Amino acid sequence: MNLQYIIQRLISALVVVLGVTFAVFLIIQLVPGDPARVILGVQANDENVAALRERLGLNEPFLVQYGTWLGNALRGDLGKSLITGQEVTPQIKQRLPATLELAALALLIGLAIALPAGIISALKPGSLIDVISSVGSQVGVAIPDFWLGIMLILLFSLTLGWLPARGYTSFSENPRDWLEHIILPAVTLGIISGAIQTRFVRSAMLEVLNENYIRTAHAKGLSERKVIVSHALPNAMITIVTIIGLQITALLSAVVVVEVVFGWPGLGRLALEAVLDRDYPLLQGTVLVMAVLLTMVNLGVDLLYFVVDPRIEYA
Repeated sequence: MNLQYIIQRLISALVVVLGVTFAVFLIIQLVPGDPARVILGVQANDENVAALRERLGLNEPFLVQYGTWLGNALRGDLGKSLITGQEVTPQIKQRLPATLELAALALLIGLAIALPAGIISALKPGSLIDVISSVGSQVGVAIPDFWLGIMLILLFSLTLGWLPARGYTSFSENPRDWLEHIILPAVTLGIISGAIQTRFVRSAMLEVLNENYIRTAHAKGLSERKVIVSHALPNAMITIVTIIGLQITALLSAVVVVEVVFGWPGLGRLALEAVLDRDYPLLQGTVLVMAVLLTMVNLGVDLLYFVVDPRIEYA
């Protein structure tokens, strides 16, 4: 693998992260309203509001504010919440594991749905299984995640009473309780993710199964399983890895709605609370962490291509 290419990708990833944080910082500044007045309340007098703005550095020019925040962020200091006065970094550290756990389990559920459904559909195009899989994937793509989450709560929590509707318990405290709380939000995201991935897996496998080397493998007398595992699936992995990377970024972005529906204390819900409270440092910190995560996922997928197919050359 070309070391120069990796360095170039790391530099471009850094530029993307900086660009995202700058854009969000600018948008926050353009939003109407005064965070100092939000903190003190509408009844606060102008002198107190002006004093608070001075103390928080809100009177400084935009570039000075951004430069100060960026310099502190590079040292691991994301500032303090304007609403609670608590450090932003510990809040993000506390919320981040819940989001990563939810996204990881949802991805696994999605893959458990997509790989068998997509492969079987590609092996038997036009069959009843293919039709059911295609219709199911279309329905899964069309269903809003919040609606599906509410339906699962109504069925498994309120009607059957099998699973809790809201809340979170860390895995280290009680693994069983953690699983009971995470299963509904993970299934909500996993079903939609699996529906999307099924379509891509099917398309990738159909394209590969029509290649000459697959027909040659069949002509040599190899079993269907051997042909799929040793020849078809490895050559379809480029497309599959690509869609997995896209789904990881989509899951990390989509958890906001699901976290709100299930009361999940993750990073997405924290960002929403920061937006509603006009909490600039908290919002900027969550955006920075999400931007780094998504950029690293894209970088990892890009470099994983070489592992999947060593014939790829990075120029």
